[in-house]
Amino acid sequence: KDDESKHKARIRLAFNELFLMQLRVLTRKREWQEGPSAHQIPKDDTLNKNFVKSLPFSLTSAQCRALDQITSDLEESRPMARLLQGDVGSGKTVVATGSILQAISKGHQTAIMVPTEILAEQHFRTICNLLGSDPTTNSDKKALQTIDSLIKHPIKVGLLIGDMRQKAKKNVQDLIEKGDVDIVVGTHSLIQKDVVFRDLALIVVDEQHRFGVMQRSALKGKAVNPHLLVMTATPIPRT
Repeated sequence: KDDESKHKARIRLAFNELFLMQLRVLTRKREWQEGPSAHQIPKDDTLNKNFVKSLPFSLTSAQCRALDQITSDLEESRPMARLLQGDVGSGKTVVATGSILQAISKGHQTAIMVPTEILAEQHFRTICNLLGSDPTTNSDKKALQTIDSLIKHPIKVGLLIGDMRQKAKKNVQDLIEKGDVDIVVGTHSLIQKDVVFRDLALIVVDEQHRFGVMQRSALKGKAVNPHLLVMTATPIPRT
């Protein structure tokens, strides 16, 4: 009838649209919460303390708080879905590594997916260094490191990227399927059908905004309700 009623009608239509969207989101959240259980990974405070002590630097209070929150989430039967946000160089990888230790100390596998091969190699070296090894990357892309570390069994870290010789790639894939690799660092190669995990419990996705929804879902599909930690230095608007 007039501009005022038109304005109210637009508000009502916008409310209806938002309301239905929220219902869909809440439905998906409930399905996730009431779905199959994830691996419950009891927190090992002694392991946490020993890992922090082994580092050549001190963690900030924010890093310690984030690590504590993540490891608390891993204890739940509901799969974790957590975003770890921080500037470049703020120490997201060390927090993720501390979380990964909790999972592999209980015999589970973990996977770290990153968008580029350069970043995958960087994460591979960084994680090995944090766990007490000093890997060298040669022209053959040395793809496996075995580390005597803070847990009862030696930790095997694997690298899986497209720019690897087929024989080396097949070797890593076979070891993953047997459960002989504890931590797999890779690119989109991780979501290929040839990659089969024996007991994947925790997935870490770095620079998660550079992956599509289907790509992240494909990696989650490699396990039954794995815990998920996504990391980014790019602020993600709540909308």
